[in-house]
Amino acid sequence: MNARRALALFAALCVLVAVAVGLLVSPNPPGALDNWAYGRVDGLSTGLLNALVLPTEPYVLIPAIAVIAGICLYLHRRRDAVLAVAGPVLAVALNTWALKPVFDRWKGGTLVYPSGHTVSLVAVLVVVVLLVRLRMAATLVSVVLLGCGAVGMIGLGYHYLTDIAGGACFATGVVTALRAALSLRREPAQSSG
Repeated sequence: MNARRALALFAALCVLVAVAVGLLVSPNPPGALDNWAYGRVDGLSTGLLNALVLPTEPYVLIPAIAVIAGICLYLHRRRDAVLAVAGPVLAVALNTWALKPVFDRWKGGTLVYPSGHTVSLVAVLVVVVLLVRLRMAATLVSVVLLGCGAVGMIGLGYHYLTDIAGGACFATGVVTALRAALSLRREPAQSSG
């Protein structure tokens, strides 16, 4: 199996998991897993929780996207620059305008499944993982950042753990699918003789 097909298959699997989790949780109140997660972070200081959620904020992520795209353009990697911008934008747009209304899961007057904070963060992190050479190190840093963000979001009452899991799967699926689509090679022009 070539790399593009593997990415496309992985992307489809991630989106299917996000949809499956959404179908399980959207009509129901928070389950045992969500309550367990909240119980683990309940009592942490608001200052700590605000610091942990910082990587999910637009004023952090938008400049990060601009820097990543700028580096890609400087290195003459136009497709990677497109991925850096379009991946997060597409993931957030689809999540906001399609998935959240479809799953209709509410918390405190806000649609929460899949987590938009998570989709934003994970989309940028997946772009980084796909573009850098030190993928294992980037993956480990990404997992730590996602874990920190998850603790902050749950502790501040923004999201349930299942919202975060769905958001992570969905963002990963969208960005890897876009990477697979951008990897399509152009056919060479036919010679006229």
